[in-house]
Amino acid sequence: MDYLLDMKTIFITLVVGHIFTIILISAYWSQHAKESTMNIFFAGKCVQAFAWFVLILRGGIPDVLTISFSNTLLFLGGSLETIALLQLQQKFQRKTKNFYYLMTFVNIATFHIVIFLKQEDIRIAVASLGLVTILFLPAYYMITEKSSSLLMRMMGYLYGIVILMLIGRALFALFLEQVIGFFIPSIYQTISFLVLFLVMILGNTGFVLLMKERADRELQHLANYDDLTGILNRRMFVNQARGSLIAYAKRKKPISLLLFDIDEFKTINDTYGHEAGDRVLQDLCKRITSFLGENDLFGRYGGDEFAILLPGTDEIESTDKAELFRQTIAAATIGDIAVRYSISIGVVTVIPDSNTQLETLYTTCDKALYGAKNNGRNGVIRL
Repeated sequence: MDYLLDMKTIFITLVVGHIFTIILISAYWSQHAKESTMNIFFAGKCVQAFAWFVLILRGGIPDVLTISFSNTLLFLGGSLETIALLQLQQKFQRKTKNFYYLMTFVNIATFHIVIFLKQEDIRIAVASLGLVTILFLPAYYMITEKSSSLLMRMMGYLYGIVILMLIGRALFALFLEQVIGFFIPSIYQTISFLVLFLVMILGNTGFVLLMKERADRELQHLANYDDLTGILNRRMFVNQARGSLIAYAKRKKPISLLLFDIDEFKTINDTYGHEAGDRVLQDLCKRITSFLGENDLFGRYGGDEFAILLPGTDEIESTDKAELFRQTIAAATIGDIAVRYSISIGVVTVIPDSNTQLETLYTTCDKALYGAKNNGRNGVIRL
């Protein structure tokens, strides 16, 4: 069975693949806000498509110019595509940026030095290992980061396979007596095509899937968190609180609910404006969040009303915690806004069982909160 391939046909396939990616990105782009990550990836695809098109013209223009220009474009396009991947992972920081600028220059310069040596085996090895230096970091981060999703890890392992294939190609070029290259029919030519095709599929499909995954995470965050304060919204707080009640009913351990709001919040809005009111809400949530544990839940019920669930916290501990919150807020100042504010807190503690309902706890805690309000505000009342 003949496994040899026509490389010009392969190059046309690569050009078409990149062009279709460009068309799809352009269609998406026209309907959505433009961002740097998408811009960089789009530029990388355009550069790579043009590079493969130049290689199709080999024979019509001098080989030295074809090889020089096309590989320069491939290094640039590969670096741009990888930078976009790193931006998606939030790993394109200052050191990484400097590394990629340097490696892109080094790869292009080294490749051109080798061109003048007229040794194709060394040129192939340099091109392959240069691509390894570009792909290594995103693959490494995808595999090793604890926060990586299953999709990211799978992409990282696939990139790892590509890296191993590129290293193998470089070793074949250096240590086999047989001359190998894109335009020399052999099994190594076929392997080279498979590497290129896998890189294209990974880059195109993987990037789109990662963008979709990031968009899904952002939508999920918007659905579950309050956009002003960054804490849980009411729906998500209730869902997670019910889960905690079930878990601590099985453990037969206490659980405490705190309900509070800002004293005279309407007066703050009327006196200083709604922007100042928003900053008060943000300041309150930031200060209280700093005292919460990993299993504690903090949610905004609406307006200036907030709820905190403290799993495993008994009456004494929850009272102390509520008093800590109250004192912290009472002593708070907000930058350039000449406003002081306080909170009133209602507290209830139970050892839940299978019949314990969050709604019942909320009603009881709400009565405690009104007791704190009627007691002069800026206080803690337990029922």
